[in-house]
Amino acid sequence: MARDVGGARPGSPLSRVLESSPLGRSFSRPSGLPRLSWPQGVQGGTPQAREPRSCPASGAALRARRPREPVSAQLPSREGFQGTCPRLRSRRLPRARAPCTPGDFCWCSSVNMVQRYQSPVRVYKYPFELVMAAYEKRFPTCPQIPVFLGSEVLRESRSPDGAVHVVERSCRLRVDAPRLLRKIAGVEHVVFVQTNVLNWKERTLLIEAHNETFANRVVVNEHCSYTVHPENEDWTCFEQSASLDIRSFFGFENALEKIAMKQYTANVKRGKEVIEHYLNELISQGTSHIPRWTPAPVREEDARNQAGPRDPGSLEAHRPGSALGPSLEAVSMDGDKLDADYIERCLGHLTPMQESCLIQLRHWLQETHKGKIPKDEHILRFLRARDFHLDKAREMLCQSLSWRKQHQVDLLLQTWQPPALLEEFYAGGWHYQDIDGRPLYILRLGQMDTKGLMKAVGEEVLLRHVLSVNEEGQKRCEGSTRQLGRPISSWTCLLDLEGLNMRHLWRPGVKALLRMIEVVEDNYPETLGRLLIVRAPRVFPVLWTLISPFINENTRRKFLIYSGSNYQGPGGLVDYLDREVIPDFLGGESVCNVPEGGLVPKSLYMTEEEQEHADQLWQWSETYHSASVLRGAPHEVAMEILEGESVITWDFDILRGDVVFSLYHAKKVPRPGAREPGTRASGQLIDKGWVLGRDYSRVEAPLVCREGESIQGSHVTRWPGVYLLQWQMHSPPGSVACSLPGVDDVLTALHSPGPKCKLLYYYEVLASEDFRGSMSSLESCTSGFSQLSAATSSSSSGQSHSSSLVSR
Repeated sequence: MARDVGGARPGSPLSRVLESSPLGRSFSRPSGLPRLSWPQGVQGGTPQAREPRSCPASGAALRARRPREPVSAQLPSREGFQGTCPRLRSRRLPRARAPCTPGDFCWCSSVNMVQRYQSPVRVYKYPFELVMAAYEKRFPTCPQIPVFLGSEVLRESRSPDGAVHVVERSCRLRVDAPRLLRKIAGVEHVVFVQTNVLNWKERTLLIEAHNETFANRVVVNEHCSYTVHPENEDWTCFEQSASLDIRSFFGFENALEKIAMKQYTANVKRGKEVIEHYLNELISQGTSHIPRWTPAPVREEDARNQAGPRDPGSLEAHRPGSALGPSLEAVSMDGDKLDADYIERCLGHLTPMQESCLIQLRHWLQETHKGKIPKDEHILRFLRARDFHLDKAREMLCQSLSWRKQHQVDLLLQTWQPPALLEEFYAGGWHYQDIDGRPLYILRLGQMDTKGLMKAVGEEVLLRHVLSVNEEGQKRCEGSTRQLGRPISSWTCLLDLEGLNMRHLWRPGVKALLRMIEVVEDNYPETLGRLLIVRAPRVFPVLWTLISPFINENTRRKFLIYSGSNYQGPGGLVDYLDREVIPDFLGGESVCNVPEGGLVPKSLYMTEEEQEHADQLWQWSETYHSASVLRGAPHEVAMEILEGESVITWDFDILRGDVVFSLYHAKKVPRPGAREPGTRASGQLIDKGWVLGRDYSRVEAPLVCREGESIQGSHVTRWPGVYLLQWQMHSPPGSVACSLPGVDDVLTALHSPGPKCKLLYYYEVLASEDFRGSMSSLESCTSGFSQLSAATSSSSSGQSHSSSLVSR
C-alpha cells in the first residue's frame, strides 16, 4: 500500500510538496480521522481507509482522519502559516524522510546527508621548519583567503622540553551563501574550533577542526597533517580529509551541501598557494633556513615538575598518540598514497573533489582487495564514465574486474593469436598517433566482409579480437604517456565507411556488433578519445539508428562524421591528424599497412556443426563460473568421484558479502538425479530431509570467507561417492543457525535490490598421480590485473587431507 501524506494522492503536486516540505513532515493529524492511502499503481479512484498504526521510534499512535476527497492545494496550518503557498509548489525541496516502518510515514525521522573529502599528498619542496614558519603567518588573519575573517587563541600549552606545542583557536569564517539563506539562518559568519599539535621532535603538525555554529544541525570535521617526506627529509608533505554531515537545515539541506562543498574545495585549492606565497615571502626576507629543534637542558626543578601529577585538561590530553592518535594513523605516509604532482603529471588535471573520489575509490580497493589493485589510469576511467559518482563508479569497476577474471582477459595479449584468416580479411590495425599524441587505430569497415568473417571464424573469435584491440590500445596509451611525458589515457579511431552497403546490415552481424559495443562500453570506458568517421554512405543513417541507442552519450559526443569528401581540407582530418600520418587511401602521404579486407571465400565458411562445436568450446573455455548466494539458499556444486584417491581442487573469489565454504560427502546422489562422472550439478542440492551424519557428512571444516578474499585449496578424497562444494551466507555470531529461512530472512531477500552474496568459482577433479604437476586450480594466481591479492597464508588439515590458500 502506498503511504499517504496529508490526505493527498501519491504523485500529485500537493503530495510531492507535503513529502518534501519540513512543514508537511511535522504537522499532526486531527483526531478521529482514519488515514487514507492508495494502492500501488492506482492513480485515481476512491481512497481506502486504514486503521491507525504506531510509530516504533516514538511509541505514539499516529492519529487518523475521516475519509474525504483528496485536497488539491490546501496545506495544514502550523505556527501562523495558513492556506496555500504557490512558492512551495515551485521551489525544490528535499525529499521526504524515510519511514520507520515499511508502509508507515514516520514523523520522527531526520535528513542525513554526508559528504567526504580526501586530498592527495601535496609536497612542499622545503624543510618542515620553514613550512611551519610560513603556516604561522596565516594567523591571526590571512588576506589571501577572503572568507577567513580572523582567529583568536583560546588555549596554548607546551611540554617542559618545548618539543610539543598545542594551540587551540577559534576561527571565524564568512558565509559565502545567498542572502536569503543567510537571512533564514540568521548568521553572517560561522565559528570553527581548531586544535593544532606541533611536535618539533617528530617534525609533525596535526590539525583537527570542527564547527561550533549549528553544531546540532550540521557537523563538519577536518583532519590535516604536515609530515616529513618519507624519501627526502628536506621536503614536507601535507594531507587533508574532511566530512560534512547535514542532519537538518530548515529544508535547505541540498542547497547547503552544494554551497559548503563548493566553498570548501575552493579553499583547498587556495590553501597550497597561500603556503607557497608565505614561503616565498620568507625567502625574500632572507629566511631560507630554520635550524631543527634540539632538546634544551632540563633543570632539576623542571624534572620534578615533569614527574609530578599533570592537569588532564592540558597538554597530556593532546599529546600525539592519545586524543589525536587515530588522526596520525589516518594520515601517516605510506607507499600506497597518491602524490598531487604525480596526479598532475601522469593522470592530468583534476579538481579537488575529483582527486578525492579517486583516492577514496583507490583506498576502498586496497581495503577490500588486499594486494595488487588496478592501475590509477584504469580506476580514473571508470570514475569519468560515471561523472565521478563514487558508488556508481565502484559498482561498475567491480563488475568489470569480475568479468575480466571470469573471461581471463588479463592474459589475452599473451595468449591470443588471431587465426590467419582473420589477419588477412580483418581490415583494421594501428597506425602512428594523432595530433594530440593518442594512438591511432584505422578500421576500414566498408571493405570488410563482416558476414563472411562471422561464418568463417564465429562471433566469439571476433569478440576476442576486438577485446585484444582494446587491451593493446590501453598498452599503447601507457607507452605514449611515458614517451611524451604527459597523460595519454585514450586513443583515436579512424573509421572508413567507403563500400558500406546493405550486406553489412545482415541481422546476425548487427546483433554481434551491438554485443561488442555493450562489452566495450561496460569494460573499457573512456578509452576512446575521438572517432573520425569518413566517407559515410547513404546507408549509414540506417546503421547509426540501430547502434546509437547502445552507445553512451559521453561517447557519442566524441564522434565526428564526414560524408563524401568533406574530410579533405580545413575542418577535416588535418585538424586531428598530421598530414604525414593521413593514410594514402584517403589522399594522405602515409603508406598504410592495414589489410584491405575483401570478400571471404565461401569455401572457408564453417558448417553448422562446426559452428556449434566452436561455440561450445568457447563456452567450456570459460574458466570461472559465477554464483549468487541468498540467505537460506546456499549454492552447491556436486561431483561424483569413482576413485577413492582423487583430488578435488577449487579456486574462488568473494565479490560481495561474506560466505561460509564447506565440503561434504554423500553416499547417494542429490536431488537433480544421476550425473555423468566429471559433470556438475549446481544450485541448492542437499535435500531438506537429509540429516548431517546420517545421509551426508562434512569432510572439510567450514571456512569463513570475507568479501574481497581469494581462496584456493584442494582435498584428497578417501571414499568414492558424491562430493558437494557449498557456499552459504555467513551469519553474525549472535544469530541462531537454521536450515530453513525465517521470516526476517524472507523479508530481507524481498527488500534487497539484488543477491546478497556473489562469487566466482572454479573447480577440477584430478587423479592423485596427476595432481602434483597440475596448476589448473591456481590459474587465477597468474593474473597480473584482477588477481588482487599479493600475500597469501596457507592452512592445512591432516584429518581431511586438504590444503588451502587464502588471500586476504
